[in-house]
Amino acid sequence: MNKAEACLWKYVLRAGGVKGFTFRRQRPVLNYIADFMCKELMLIIEVDGITHTYEEVQKNDKIRQAALEKAGFKVIRFSNDEVLHSINTVAATIEEVASAIMMERGIVARVRKRNREQ
Repeated sequence: MNKAEACLWKYVLRAGGVKGFTFRRQRPVLNYIADFMCKELMLIIEVDGITHTYEEVQKNDKIRQAALEKAGFKVIRFSNDEVLHSINTVAATIEEVASAIMMERGIVARVRKRNREQ
């Protein structure tokens, strides 16, 4: 996991998750590895480094994204810079996308239980 992926994982996806749903990192989906995936929402989050600015890599990303979307996944992408310099905006975007998916599919938000020491 690179620095941006670690930041997104620690401060957004693992730290309470999104709408109470569980995200997994580096998950196999079809013939690909998704940076982050929520199976229940059918949501994949990709964090793109500098190599994703290369034409050949962008071409492969489009093919990959089309295959994932055909399988029913919603794919959202962020650059490393977006995650590292605008984490609140990234988190808000993920929340908005998750809310739209939930509304579209009639999914109810989950309440995460926290362990309390007494």
